[in-house]
Amino acid sequence: MIMVVVGVIGVSLSAILVRFSDAPSSVTAAWRLLCTVALLSPVVFGKKEVRTELLHLTKKELLLSVLSGVFLAVHFALWFESLQHTSVASSTTIVCTDVIWVSLGFCLFLKGKLTWKAVLAIAATFGGSVLIALADTTAGIGLYGILLALFAAIAASVYTLIGRIVRETVSTTVYTYTVYVSCTVVLLLFCAFQKQNPIAYGPRTVLIGLALAVASTLLGHSVFSWCLKYLSPSFSTAAKLCEPVGAAVLAVFLFKEYPTGLTVAGSVIILVSVYFYSRLERKEEPKED
Repeated sequence: MIMVVVGVIGVSLSAILVRFSDAPSSVTAAWRLLCTVALLSPVVFGKKEVRTELLHLTKKELLLSVLSGVFLAVHFALWFESLQHTSVASSTTIVCTDVIWVSLGFCLFLKGKLTWKAVLAIAATFGGSVLIALADTTAGIGLYGILLALFAAIAASVYTLIGRIVRETVSTTVYTYTVYVSCTVVLLLFCAFQKQNPIAYGPRTVLIGLALAVASTLLGHSVFSWCLKYLSPSFSTAAKLCEPVGAAVLAVFLFKEYPTGLTVAGSVIILVSVYFYSRLERKEEPKED
């Protein structure tokens, strides 16, 4: 339970740390992934079995992993940018809808099926998103940040769907490392295309990237994965959905961002719907013999 709290704090800090960065979104994201790869490399190359598996990836496994990294890079670039154009509460809540987009992608491209309960959860999520969009429009913020967060969630869902395929034959460590390396390369190419030099933004940006790598990636998402060994998937899913709440609370104290009634209502609808769908998906998964 202590580790769950650590994980919630870690992922909740992600949006806050991005807000503190004065560098462009692609640069901040690039430093996060550069630091993550740097921290993981000794672990990956320090184990013979991991090195062996990494060097013996098939062309299909490698290509899919690289493609997954491309979509993860798009996710980071879009989400980090959305935080510059809308509230922390709105952006983090919309990004959490990636579970719903995964289900739609699974249905459309991997021949999956949706029950009426799943369709109801998706419809409710869409309704909650509309409320948040209306709240931002009413506040004069505009829809740009919401749309960026939405496309970031869709990109994350593609990354997840590809991961489902690759993880059937590749270990978590090798897959994650390959994805992070390719994601780093893509983000650096984004920076080059936008004529942004990551080194030019000083040590503050590097430290924020390191903090994102440690707090959000290693002590956030990785801790949740570790907790699955001891806690139920439903509980872990519920804990992950504390991210928008934690981020929104921190934003109130740090940035004086007070969510409107529509934002709170939309966020509650989305989080309840996503949690409901996550529980539904777990119940429908075939049990192993």
